[in-house]
Order: sequence, then structure tokens, then C-alpha cells
Amino acid sequence: MHDVSAIHNVVADTMAMKSVKDDYSKKVHIQSTNSKSNQQHHHHIGFLGASIKGREFEDPSTKKEMKAMSARALWFLCAGNLSICRDITESRALLCFSVLVEKGEGEVQYNSLMALVEITAVAEQHPELRRSAFKPTSPAARAVVDQLLKIIEKGDSDLLIPGIQAIGSLARTFRATETRIIAPLVRLLDENETEVSAEAAVALVKFACTDNFLHVNHCKAIVEAGGPKHLIQLTYFGEQMVQFPALILLCYIAMHVPDNETLGQDEVLIVLEWALKQGHFMQDRSLETLIQEAKQRLEIYQT
Repeated sequence: MHDVSAIHNVVADTMAMKSVKDDYSKKVHIQSTNSKSNQQHHHHIGFLGASIKGREFEDPSTKKEMKAMSARALWFLCAGNLSICRDITESRALLCFSVLVEKGEGEVQYNSLMALVEITAVAEQHPELRRSAFKPTSPAARAVVDQLLKIIEKGDSDLLIPGIQAIGSLARTFRATETRIIAPLVRLLDENETEVSAEAAVALVKFACTDNFLHVNHCKAIVEAGGPKHLIQLTYFGEQMVQFPALILLCYIAMHVPDNETLGQDEVLIVLEWALKQGHFMQDRSLETLIQEAKQRLEIYQT
């Protein structure tokens, strides 16, 4: 398997590029010691090549440890760093990560997934990276999404919450024809673990919010998957960490598909009226405004 070499090379290249950027201000000093640093540079390349070649003879446990360390290094390098995420997505690393998430175990699998979490979080904030690295036609992007969906559908591992977070960060990358994302997330709203339900609600908000161009399509899909009944239960009886995202999601659904019969049958309007009387919700002015807007939209269509 070449995953360890590929990931190691990405780490080495990324660290080299980071070093070049960090040391740019020292250009005069570098020039004054050019001959010496050239010798060191050639020595480093020779050592790296020998290191990669030598890994062919390493035992499986050593290879596994190196994969875990390399994936962990990339995880921390990616955090909030657009340039490094761009460098990594332009290499084979995305595809390598999807393979390691699928076939890896323990720290290798977890660290690889966390690297994807950081890359998708940066892509969520930077449209140019989102469009280049996660365009729907990209085989690497499709492989990543496939693995995230498998994690979410399985629903019972330590990878679940990171998987939910990553798929939520990609909410604006999916086409209208991509219909397999919403239902697995909606099912997680009915989870016994509050943190899982809360993360699922947060992810679904990113699909349903007005900033998402396909918010109407996604809201319809959430309703069709049975989302409102779960959201009502979470809003009434959930802990605060899940109450807020559940109520916000319910508001967006009411705003964007107010004529849906299911909302009337589930008495969503009554839930919104109740929420306006709850002090902990009303302390958040933006949430109060959102509830009022959703309530007004529903009143037009449901009464």
C-alpha cells in the first residue's frame, strides 16, 4: 500500500512550503549562506528519498504508526489555514484520506477524518476552495462524501460527530439532484445522545438556511424525511444545547416551505408561539426575530 508514502510526501511538501513562507523575511540571511544551505538541502532530499524507499521494508505496525502521525500532522496543519488546505487539496491527499477513513483503524482512521473536518471547515468559509476542491464532479470529493455518509448511516462510532460536522461544512456544495444526504441526518435527530442530535440539527441548519442557494429543496427534503416531528420534540423537551439548533431549523423550514401540509398537521405554529414565551430563547434577539418571521409566514399559509 502506498498511502503512507503519499501522505508522508504531502506532509513533507506542506512543511517545506510553510517553511519557505515563514522564512521569506530572512531572504538576505539565506543568500549570505547560500552555499551551505544548498548542501544541506541536497542532503535533506537524499535523506527523504532514502527514508521513503526504506519504508518498503518496515513492519506493518511501524507503517501504521507513521500513517497515524502523518495524518495527525496534516490535521493540525490544516486547522484554519487556507493556503495549506489549498496545497493539500491540489495533491492526492483528499483521495488518500478517504481511503484511510474507509480502510484504516484506530488513530489512522480518526486522524484522517479529523484532517477532513478541518479542510471542510476551511472550505465552508472560503468559496474558492469549496468550488475547486469539492466540486460535484471531482472523484476525490465524491469519495470523501461517500465515506462521510457511511459514517453517518452507521451511526454508532466515535467517528460519528466529526462525520456530521464535515458533511455540514459541505452543505453548499451539493446539487439539487443529490438526494441521499438529508435523510440520514434527519434520522440522527432521534438519537438518544443529545450531542449527536445537536450536531445533526446544526448540520441541517446549514442546508436549510437562507444562505444556502438550494434551501427550499433541502427544507422539503427535511420535511419529507420526518424532520418536523423530531424538531418539535427537541424544542419542547431537549437540553438547551439541542433546543436552540432544533428551533432555528424549525424556523427556517417554516419560512421556506410554509405551505407544506405537514407543518400544519404537526402544529408547528403552536410551537413557535410557545417559543416566543420562553425567556431563554428571547434573550437572543436574532433568534427572536427569526421566530417572529417564521411565525408570520406560517400564519399566512396555515390559518
